Amino acid sequence: MNQRFSVRALPRLILPLLLAVAMLAGCSGSAATTTAAPTTTAAPASQKDSSTDGRVWKIGISQYVEHNALDAARQGFIDGLAKHGISEEAKNLELRVDNAQNDASNANTIADQFSTAGFDLILAIATPSAQAMANAVKDVPILVTAVTDPAGSGIVASNDKPGGNVSGTSDLNPVKEQMALLQQLLPDAKRIVIMYAASEANSVIQGDMAEAEAKALGLETETLTVPSSNELQQIVQSAVGKYDAIYLPTDNLFAANCALVGQIAMEAKLPVITGEESMMKAGGLATVSLDYYRLGQQTADMAARILLEGATVGDMPIEYLKDTTTMLNQVFADAIGYSFPEDLLKTATVYTGEGN
Repeated sequence: MNQRFSVRALPRLILPLLLAVAMLAGCSGSAATTTAAPTTTAAPASQKDSSTDGRVWKIGISQYVEHNALDAARQGFIDGLAKHGISEEAKNLELRVDNAQNDASNANTIADQFSTAGFDLILAIATPSAQAMANAVKDVPILVTAVTDPAGSGIVASNDKPGGNVSGTSDLNPVKEQMALLQQLLPDAKRIVIMYAASEANSVIQGDMAEAEAKALGLETETLTVPSSNELQQIVQSAVGKYDAIYLPTDNLFAANCALVGQIAMEAKLPVITGEESMMKAGGLATVSLDYYRLGQQTADMAARILLEGATVGDMPIEYLKDTTTMLNQVFADAIGYSFPEDLLKTATVYTGEGN
């Protein structure tokens, strides 16, 4: 009896055991699959840059020539973008920087290349590069900087209402203040010479402003224009013994060669008033200067409004940097035997050499 019961009951006992084992095996396989799941390459939404939402911006910079003022504007722009969360370090910026090396044909070539490069935004630094870019590119937002008068240079329709695809910041010089400083430093000056490159529209505009302001102060002026760097030394030397001072606007040719101008002027004990700080440090007595780094940062603020907020570049007025600094070059003054007025030394920034 007991044996028959065991044989008949065996299938009924084994079947539930087999089902239980199968269920345990199924649960174990499911847990292994979960822990071994491959990781995704996409960053969690919380790790993405909040201002760009994971997008990589492609920006091109065309700079006309290398000198301290334009270099500062470029670096200010790049650093300014970083403050808005756009940078190569953040891996959301592809940046291309080209330099025309003070050659208009190179600026045109760069502009043609940029027109098909697929940029989200272009920055053009200095008037010749801005003119070339505005002529070649019509479907990408363009910002300009270190341009004295964008409208007067034919880059935009109006400085208040640019229209089209171009806007930016102006480095319009405080020419009136610079001429007033010249007269304060050199009260006995009667004749001054204004020098710049004839090919630069921004320099022509500043030259005309300087002439008007100087004449308003009772100064006699003469303008000497330089066709290229080959003639620069000869023309500067021709001014020795004929004038009481030289005035240099923020002209790119003279900015790149200001050390040569300063050398000639110091040997002749001829004061030079420059259009901005870096030119003064290289070869000038004094200036009332804009801060080109801050100008670049201000341009980056405009870029952020375009890229991150959807602003229309043609609706953005040309912006100006109003803060200026009076600067004196003690090295130049010592070389020509000049002593600055004591009251001016108390309020101005005095440059005494490298690193100052």
